[in-house]
Order: sequence, then C-alpha cells, then structure tokens
Amino acid sequence: MNRITLLAVPALGFLAIVYALPLLMLLAKSVSTADGLSLAEYRSFFADEHNMRVIWRTLRVAALTTLLALVIAYPTAFAMSRAKGPWLTVYLVAMVLPMSLGVVVKAFAWSILFRANGALNDALQWLGLIERPVRMLFTETALVVGAANVFLPFMVLPIYAVVRQLDARLPEAAASLGATPMFRFFNVTLPLTLPGVVAGSAFTFSLAVSMYVIPSLIVGERQQTMSMLIARSFLYLRNEPLGSTISAVLLAIAVAVVVLSSIAARRLGARQ
Repeated sequence: MNRITLLAVPALGFLAIVYALPLLMLLAKSVSTADGLSLAEYRSFFADEHNMRVIWRTLRVAALTTLLALVIAYPTAFAMSRAKGPWLTVYLVAMVLPMSLGVVVKAFAWSILFRANGALNDALQWLGLIERPVRMLFTETALVVGAANVFLPFMVLPIYAVVRQLDARLPEAAASLGATPMFRFFNVTLPLTLPGVVAGSAFTFSLAVSMYVIPSLIVGERQQTMSMLIARSFLYLRNEPLGSTISAVLLAIAVAVVVLSSIAARRLGARQ
C-alpha cells in the first residue's frame, strides 16, 4: 500500500463506522428471526397488496418527478450554456441558491401554495379560470410538481455540464448538409447530451424514490410512499424487522438505478 492510498484510510474508516456498519446491521435485522436467518419478513411484505401499491406509487411518483424535471431542465441547460456575462451568473445562482435552503422550507412553501386559499387558487379565481377553489393539496400531482421543483438543480447541472462542452458547429454542419431542425436534434444534439440526461435522471430518481419530508407535507398519510412506511414502522409500530425490510427493498431499488445508469453512461461514452 503506497502513501497516497494511506491518505484515504481515515476517510474509509469513518465511512465504514458511520455508514457501512449501521447499514449492515439494518440488513441483518431484516433477515433475523428468533429461529435464525429467514426471509419471512420479505415474503410477508411482498404478499401484502397494500405494500405492493405503495411500491408502485413510489416508483410512479419518482418516474413522473424525473420526467417533469427533465422536461424543464433540458431547455434550461441549453439557455445556461448560451448565456454569457452576468446572465450566466444569474442562471447559476438561481440553480445553486435553492440547494442551500432546507427541503422542509421548500416543501412547506409548496404546501402553502397548494392550499384551497393559497396563491395558486387565488390567482386562478382572479383570472376567472375557476369559480371555486380546486383541490390541489394532498394529490399526487401536487407531490410531483413540488418534488420536481426541489430536485430540479440535480437535473439541470449534469445536463449543463455536458451541453457546454458541445461544439456549436456540429448542428450548423448538419444544417449545411440539408438536415432539418428535427433531424439535427434527434440525431446530433440529443445523442451527444444523453450522458448528462442519464446522470441527471439517476440523481433525480434516486432522490425522488427515497424522499420523506416532501410527501409528508404535501400528501400526508393519504398516499404513502416507501419512505413513509419505513418511518411508520420504526416510529409508530415499533416493528424494526418490517422497517428494516422496507429499507432494504428501497436500498435495492436505489442501487439498481445507480448501477443501470452507470452502465448506460459507460456505453454512451464508449459509443461517442
């Protein structure tokens, strides 16, 4: 072991104590019973239709959040890449500054906006688009919108990092050969920006699938997610094996997303 590797030993030891060891204890609790090791908790969890609905809802909300964030982030990243001088600073501050605010603050702000007497309903009534307040809070749509807003920087910044490295002459060269704008986008621009899209989508989906504060404040207990089931198992039911089992399932989903996105990014990089 060389000296440079030794420099990483304190950090690796710290991570092993505060992260790896508790994680292993959590995973061990999910398969531990009075009779020894068993997968009974997993069989019981997956046999419950309510739990399967919660898993599906969690994945659906995470996927919709990622899709909405991508739709907003993609043109934003191109606008940032073409901005210069003070405008670029404004864009970067607008992306980075919200990350310094707590998730609780942003989620609570959205819960205020979505209320029956909130700013959104008041604005729609003032414009004459609705006659009475529309139920927005405690809906899946509100959760997706609020989550996409909170996690938007994690989608924009990876795409921006890729877009700013693109050669602006490539679309122009394709245009000189007679390529239409649609053809240039799908055959030149989009393939070159896919690594950033994959990275941003992996970040956003991983955060959205495990979020707890945002759904707790926006939808409450009416539409539970896996993270809310974990908190309920540990804090209210005092059922540590169940909470550990759900945590292991959620961890497996997050790891699968990271691994698949890494493979996709590697293949895209090799292809380019």
